[in-house]
Amino acid sequence: MLASSPAFGSWSTDSVAKAAAFYGDVLGIDTRVDEAMGPMLTLSFPNGARFLVYEKDDHQPATHTVLMLPVEDVTATARSLAEAGVTLEQLEWTDDDGVARDPDGQMPETAWFKDPAGNWISILSSNM
Repeated sequence: MLASSPAFGSWSTDSVAKAAAFYGDVLGIDTRVDEAMGPMLTLSFPNGARFLVYEKDDHQPATHTVLMLPVEDVTATARSLAEAGVTLEQLEWTDDDGVARDPDGQMPETAWFKDPAGNWISILSSNM
């Protein structure tokens, strides 16, 4: 019934301006700000995926990963993010560089970080 819908995901932020700078300038994602119905940010990806980030006065950061970004080399991308000033989350299952590596190879290498509003984002290996 809905298989042909151009679906998209969304989450809130406390500042579309800060989100646009982070997603566009730091992460290099194609962004577009629209003020017509209140501050909203659209993230667009080459594969056609789109996400809406909307400003909300009483924003509470998501407690789960809102955006997963598959990459070919998690370690190199994590290093590039850190060099760009992004803080990788240090979790009990990540190495010192912030990357989680499954010694059995059952799960993809993954690293997590937060956007300026505290929402969780991950990079994960596209080679699984």
